[in-house]
Amino acid sequence: MIQHKDLAPERQERLRDIVRETGIARVDELCERLGVSPATVRRDLEALETQGRIRRVHGGALSIESRLDEPLFDDKAEMASKQKRAIAEEAAALVQPGDTVYLDGGSTVLELARLLRTRSDITLVTNSLRATIELSGSGPEVILIGGELRRRSQTMVGSLTRLILSQIHLDKAFMGTIGLTAKEGTTTTDPNEAFTKELVMKQATEVILLSDSSKAGKVSFATTGTLEDIDRLITDDGLDPKLKTALSTKGIDIILT
Repeated sequence: MIQHKDLAPERQERLRDIVRETGIARVDELCERLGVSPATVRRDLEALETQGRIRRVHGGALSIESRLDEPLFDDKAEMASKQKRAIAEEAAALVQPGDTVYLDGGSTVLELARLLRTRSDITLVTNSLRATIELSGSGPEVILIGGELRRRSQTMVGSLTRLILSQIHLDKAFMGTIGLTAKEGTTTTDPNEAFTKELVMKQATEVILLSDSSKAGKVSFATTGTLEDIDRLITDDGLDPKLKTALSTKGIDIILT
């Protein structure tokens, strides 16, 4: 085992290389690859984060050079804006009078919120502060769930969200994602956000994933649900054909914009 203090800089450089190579790494994986204890790995991660070389998340670390890192909300909203608008328009057409609809915190879902501002015949439940602001003037009845504020995504997340979510039934849940693959399903960067997403999907009759094709093939840190949790995917025509086939095999109805 490489535990000697004199080797700490060398070990930390190896650790950084592993995180940079994989994009994301868990503490137990780093322990196995470096042959050190969890306490040593955590100290090294803390040192590397202080140096600005990685970003720690619950249970592991993200490379600051990785495409799997989550951009700030305003930056994310500018990415693939044309595709997101088209996806949101398809989603809005699925909302029926009398529906109780959940809006997740993604930038594509925010586009949907803007399209639903005139719908006074539905009830919207959301954990998104941005969506709440969009809907605060008039239109649907809005229920904002409580919880811990996650500033990066401008959402309420974590165990406290259970207090409201466990008490309501959702006709449709429109969800966003950071990553989507046939093997890992949907993933995000934050475990607390993943926790809330899983709660929502359990409470919804229909789960509709809104995701532009740039998310396909990417894996982030925390699993938010399996493919079996998703009823429908609305995406653009850039979706990889192999992934499309794999998703269809799982029974997911796919709408391409």
